[in-house]
Amino acid sequence: MSRSTVPDPRRRLVALLVVMGLAFAAVLARLTVVQGTASSGYAALGQSQRERKIVLPARRGSILDRNGVELAMTVQQKTVWANPRLVRDPAGEAAALAPVLNVDVNDLRDRLSGNGAFAYLARKVTDDVAAKVAALNLPGVAFIDEPKRFDPAGPLGLSLLGAVGLDNQGLSGLELQYEKQLVGRPGALVVERDPHGTEIASGIRQERPSAPGDNLMLTIDRSMQYETERALSGEIEAAKAKGGIAIVMDPRTGEVLAMANLVAGVNGQPPQPAPSNLAVTNVYEPGSVNKLITVSAALEEGVIKPDDKLIVPDQMMVANHRFSDHDPHPTGEWSITDIVANSSNIGTIMIGQKLGKDRLDKYLRAYGLGAHSGLGFPGESAGLLLDPKDWSGTSIGTVPIGQGLAVTALQMLEAYNTVANGGTFVPARLVQSVVDASGVRHPISSGPSRRVISTRTAQQMTAMLSEVVRVGTGTSARIDGYTVAGKTGTAKKPVNGSYNNGLYEASFAGFVPAEAPRLSSIVIIDEPGTAIYGGTVAAPVFADVARYGLRRFQIPPPPVALNVAVPPASTDAIKADAGADLPPVTPAPDAPAPATTLPAATPTTKP
Repeated sequence: MSRSTVPDPRRRLVALLVVMGLAFAAVLARLTVVQGTASSGYAALGQSQRERKIVLPARRGSILDRNGVELAMTVQQKTVWANPRLVRDPAGEAAALAPVLNVDVNDLRDRLSGNGAFAYLARKVTDDVAAKVAALNLPGVAFIDEPKRFDPAGPLGLSLLGAVGLDNQGLSGLELQYEKQLVGRPGALVVERDPHGTEIASGIRQERPSAPGDNLMLTIDRSMQYETERALSGEIEAAKAKGGIAIVMDPRTGEVLAMANLVAGVNGQPPQPAPSNLAVTNVYEPGSVNKLITVSAALEEGVIKPDDKLIVPDQMMVANHRFSDHDPHPTGEWSITDIVANSSNIGTIMIGQKLGKDRLDKYLRAYGLGAHSGLGFPGESAGLLLDPKDWSGTSIGTVPIGQGLAVTALQMLEAYNTVANGGTFVPARLVQSVVDASGVRHPISSGPSRRVISTRTAQQMTAMLSEVVRVGTGTSARIDGYTVAGKTGTAKKPVNGSYNNGLYEASFAGFVPAEAPRLSSIVIIDEPGTAIYGGTVAAPVFADVARYGLRRFQIPPPPVALNVAVPPASTDAIKADAGADLPPVTPAPDAPAPATTLPAATPTTKP
C-alpha cells in the first residue's frame, strides 16, 4: 500500500468537528426557539396537561309560593364518577356497582375501561346509594356534588312549575320562562394532576365559587293549590272524565291563587298532573259561560235593559241552521234575567242579533279574548276569534252562545273578573317578584288595567249571575251565608270539525261574595262520562274550592246585599233540570243543516 492511500486523521477530525458543530448549532437554534420565541406556547401546553378545570354548578333558585313556602328547590346530591386510569379491575368493579347503581353491567365495564381520566357512572344518586358505593371502596371510583331539583310537595302544581333537565336547565313551565333568573352562574375549580389523574398536593388549586340563582315568588297559595287539585281530582274520578282545569284568583289584583291541570289516571291510578299548563296553553269552546259577554255588551250598548221582556220561543232559524233551547217550552215572555238564569240559547241569540256582530266582536276583544294574557307563559295560546268579516251566516247564532270561538280557561275567568271588578279588566298575575341573593324583591309588572263596561252594567250583570246560582242552572254552586254570582256552561266538543261525537266540556265560572268579590274561579271538566252538565259536574267543584278559599283567606260574608234592582228570574221560566244550559244539537257552524221534522220557529228579531 502506498503512503498516498492512507486516510488523513486530521481530515476525519475536521469533518467530525464540522458535523458536531452543525448539530450543536441546530440544538442551540431549537433551544432558542423552545425557550425563547415559542416558550409561552409550550409552557401553556405543559400546564394544560397538568391542570384540570372542574365546573362547579350553580344552585338553581327556588320557586316559592306567596307565603315563602318552597314549591321547587335545589339540593346537593352525590354523582358517582370514575378515573379509568386508576381502575385496576374494570370487569370486577362493574359487577360490584351494577346492582347498586341499577345500571347495565356491560355499560359500566365500558365506562371503567375508557381512555380518559373522567367518566360518569351515575348522576345525582340518593344518599343511600352513595353510602353503598362508598362502602365498596373501589379504586378509581369517587364522588362529586351536583345540584338536583326537588319538588317538596311532590306533583303539586307540576304542570305550572314545569320541569328541569339532568343538568338543571329549565325545560318547561315557569322553570323555562324564568330560566335566566333561576339558573345562576356556574363556578370553576382548577387543580394540577399527575399523568395518572391524582391531584398534586403542592400544585395549583384555584376556585371561583358559583353564584346561586334568584328565587321566584309566585302569587300561588300552596294550601289553595292543594285543595283545588284535591277537589278537581275527585270530580274527574267521579265523573269518569278525561281531565279537568281549575283556576282560583283574587279578582281585585288579578293574582292567581291556584291553577290546577289534571288528566285522568290509567290502570286505576288517581288523576295526574297534565303534561302542560292547559289553563293557558289549550283552548276550548266556552259554551254558555260566554253569555256573560253577550249580555253585558248589550246592556252597556243600551240595546237591552234589565227589565226588558222578550218573546222567546224554544227554537229558531239562523241562516240555514236551526237552534234550540235544551228543554222544549212554549213561546213566552221572558225577562233578561230569565234568559241568563235559565241559560236560554234562543234568548241569548236574540240579544246577540240586537247587538250585531261588530259590537259583539268589540266586546269579546275588550274582555281579553283573542289575545295573550300577558303572563308570557311558554306555549300560551291567544285563543281563536274570527274577524267579523269572516263570520258565516250562522255565526251570529253560534258566537253569542259561546260556539265557533275558542278561549283559554284563564281568558274566560278574566272576563268574569272584569264584572267582579265593577267593569275594570285587571291583568292576571302569576309571579309576584324575583328575589335576588341579597333578599331584595324585584316586582314583576302585570300590565295596565282598563275599563270594559260601566260600573252600573257590571252591577246589573252581577245581579243576574246571582240569580243563576240562586234559582237557575248553577244552584250546586251555592255557599251558605254567601251570595255567589256565576254561570254554567256545557259545550259540545268539536273533533275534526264535527260536533257529532257525544263529547262535551262542562264548566262553571263565578265569584264570591257577589256584593264585594274576593275570590273568583273557573272549573272545566273535560269529557265527563256521567252527567255532562256544567251545573252538575263543575259547579260543585267551584263550591268546594270557594268554601275552602273563604276560610283560608278569612273572608266574611258582606253585611250589605246587591244594590242594583234587577227583576228576579221567573219561576215559570227557570227549569229544574240543570241541563237547560246544554247548547243546541247542531252541526259544525258551516256544515249543511240536518234534516228535521220539527217546524221552523219564526225569530222575533232579525239579524
